[in-house]
Amino acid sequence: MRAEADDRVKRWLPWVVATALFMEQLDSTIVNTAVPSMAASLQVTPLSLKAVVTSYILSLAVCIPVSGWMADRFGTRRVFSSAVALFTFASILCGVSVNVPMLVAARILQGLGAAMMMPVGRLTVIRTFPKSELLRAMNFVIIPALIGPLLGPTVGGLIVHWLSWREIFFVNVPVGLVSQWLIHRHMPDYRGEDQRPLDVVGLVLFGAGAALLSWLLEIFGEHHLDVTTAVIMLLLSFALLGAYGFHAGRTEYPLLRLRLFAVRTFRISVMGGFVTRLGIGGLPFLLPLLYQLGMGLPAWESGLLMMPAAMAAMGMKALSAPILARWGYRRVLTVNTVMSGATISLFSFVGPGTPLVLIVMLGLAQGFFNSLQFSSMNSMAYADIEPADTSMASTIASSMQQMSMSFGLACGSLVTAWFLGGLPQSDQAAVARALHHAFPTLGVLTIVSSLAFWTLRPGDGESVSRGASAAA
Repeated sequence: MRAEADDRVKRWLPWVVATALFMEQLDSTIVNTAVPSMAASLQVTPLSLKAVVTSYILSLAVCIPVSGWMADRFGTRRVFSSAVALFTFASILCGVSVNVPMLVAARILQGLGAAMMMPVGRLTVIRTFPKSELLRAMNFVIIPALIGPLLGPTVGGLIVHWLSWREIFFVNVPVGLVSQWLIHRHMPDYRGEDQRPLDVVGLVLFGAGAALLSWLLEIFGEHHLDVTTAVIMLLLSFALLGAYGFHAGRTEYPLLRLRLFAVRTFRISVMGGFVTRLGIGGLPFLLPLLYQLGMGLPAWESGLLMMPAAMAAMGMKALSAPILARWGYRRVLTVNTVMSGATISLFSFVGPGTPLVLIVMLGLAQGFFNSLQFSSMNSMAYADIEPADTSMASTIASSMQQMSMSFGLACGSLVTAWFLGGLPQSDQAAVARALHHAFPTLGVLTIVSSLAFWTLRPGDGESVSRGASAAA
């Protein structure tokens, strides 16, 4: 009976997690496509609406560190179910928002739900499947979740074209209800063996430092800030994060156990991935601006042009396991990071006169390389992690991932605003020119991050990439 229960959990758990991730990914991609329409409705500039996106990602980065503690304390099923319910309720609040501050507040609440949802779902998968089956299980979870980015831009474009941007948030309601049904029927309820106390001091230090740093990056693009104030705030954010590092090394139960960075593969995956995502993180926000503001396309056509990347990402998930088994993590990550940076740079040549087939091919290449990059980095992180440390490792990896995406989005917007040089965002030629300078900048940053993966050894990650054969 125990074996039958384990088989049932392994069969249904990927679908449970994938449904929730589908809802989260659908929401984020719909919002990106609707930014120009939202800006017009709320009477603000499109680039200023990056707060709607960054506030959500920032909320994730600040709140994710608590997710591991909550899962260990209250159980994975209860936390995951509460997270989905909060995300669904916050989506309704987003849809009825009447101004930017209200929308940002609702997005922060949404991010709080997602902060519990993503890492707890990943933690449950890691605890259910052995390392020899982990890559296959994680890819299975991601493939249905990628339907969100596949449908999001198109559905968002059509909704904005025929209705209004408010309806894009109500799409989450039926998906959230289905997800709740699956959770209560098939979600296992794991708890931590030790009831460790919550590190409140660490949460304040880390959360305040991360939030201040992200906010500082954001306001650089919108407000005039004197150099003295900017430097003081930057030093303060570093001081808070440094104080957390000092605190974590001297407390028995830290919020994020930084000693896990002593595991070489985990350290390279998380830190190398942090820099890589700084370059990639701005694409979901900048590409719709390129298509709609730079090329003058309507929202639904912009959404269609985002589909090839999602389709390629789905197809790549079926190929990542044999690619990693054949070539290994070191070779795949060093080469693929360069290819990802190159595809980002090539968007600088996309303009009103670019043939549609070339844009589609570039989108396919971008989706393929970026998806392989994320699969490789995310799965390698757990190759040498002991089972007792999986909860903490998942929390740290998720926190760093979301912080890097938040910083990447702010960095991409900041670089674009810098090249725009104060010109009005209604100037199509000026916006296109600024974006054409921003893409190579982000591409070079991504290529530079490949240096981190050169420190890997040829056999690193084989317990994951070669499956059962390596485990034996």
